[in-house]
Amino acid sequence: MDVILLSKVENLGNLGDRVAVKPGFARNFLIPTGKATSATPANIERFEARRAELEAQAAELLAAAEARREQLDGKEITVSARVGDEGKLFGSVGAGDIADAVTAAGVAVERREVRLPDGAFRNIGEYDVEVHLYTDVDATIKLIIEGE
Repeated sequence: MDVILLSKVENLGNLGDRVAVKPGFARNFLIPTGKATSATPANIERFEARRAELEAQAAELLAAAEARREQLDGKEITVSARVGDEGKLFGSVGAGDIADAVTAAGVAVERREVRLPDGAFRNIGEYDVEVHLYTDVDATIKLIIEGE
């Protein structure tokens, strides 16, 4: 199925690209979230009429993400948790806990923006955590987990 991208989609294409995707991906994700529209002649005309507006919105979102990255890069966040013997936590520190701690430190971050490829942290220590702010805009923060 051919679609026209209305915003930049990671690993797929940029704004305005006409790409072929599987029908289920288009029907269940791209079109309902407003990231794409089907590539019919009427939709192509409608897109070309709105292209400048969509590019301006994308540039605004990118600028906001860049500003947030400047605030976040290299920032140290400390989280306290209950600790048992040998530095193991009772429970874990996950993406929600990290997002809450960063937001409390002054920069608004949502849970879905925190990337933990190896899962939640279960030991005390220092960790580098990646925060995905926008397509191609990532920040790295230093997370320090201390025992209570």
